[in-house]
Amino acid sequence: MDFHRSPNHDNRPDDVGVDMLVLHYTGMQSADAACERMCDPGAEVSAHYMIDEDGTVRVLVPEDRRAWHAGEAFWRSNTDINARSIGVEMVNPGHEFGLVPFPDAQMAALEKLSKQVIQRYSIVPVNIVGHSDVAPRRKSDPGELFDWARLAASGIGLWPIGVEPTSPDAIDANALLDGIGYETLDMEQTVTAFQRRYRPAQIDAIIDDETAGLIQSVHSLVDAC
Repeated sequence: MDFHRSPNHDNRPDDVGVDMLVLHYTGMQSADAACERMCDPGAEVSAHYMIDEDGTVRVLVPEDRRAWHAGEAFWRSNTDINARSIGVEMVNPGHEFGLVPFPDAQMAALEKLSKQVIQRYSIVPVNIVGHSDVAPRRKSDPGELFDWARLAASGIGLWPIGVEPTSPDAIDANALLDGIGYETLDMEQTVTAFQRRYRPAQIDAIIDDETAGLIQSVHSLVDAC
């Protein structure tokens, strides 16, 4: 690991424990530019870790401190997501500069780091999320090219398998998405975020039979956690 200490952090509240892992992309043109920004006190942003495309892990903020990575966010009725999470930035140009697949070395490093974090804090699968999951009205990272299925196959997070299409009329999408953890203030943005994670091949904000089936399936996985 490389150490690049960011000044952008503060105390975690005494009454809140770490129970989430939030994954991001940097959305900048280079790893060094992203690291420089997260170490700039004027930027007021940071994360606990940043993983380069070659798999190098940069440590920016100690885990016992609250890093400033999630911003205005919501998950499972909680709003101070920074207080209860570990934030990991994946180096990637993102949508603004040309989203690209995440290399194998980078994903392998994330798997190793995530398993360590999950074990330290006993984080349940439903609380392993992307930035777009907790901030669907503002964010789209880590994006539709991020390999959530690979992470789930190694025991990190959720991924539905063998999903049957379901009529949208047969489910209460608002209630099920809320039950998974999403905010439902803007359903179009929430469905977009859900599809970006669970149906990345078609992101259209429409609850069709496939999306309804996925929502129902993911909710069932959450109930089983």
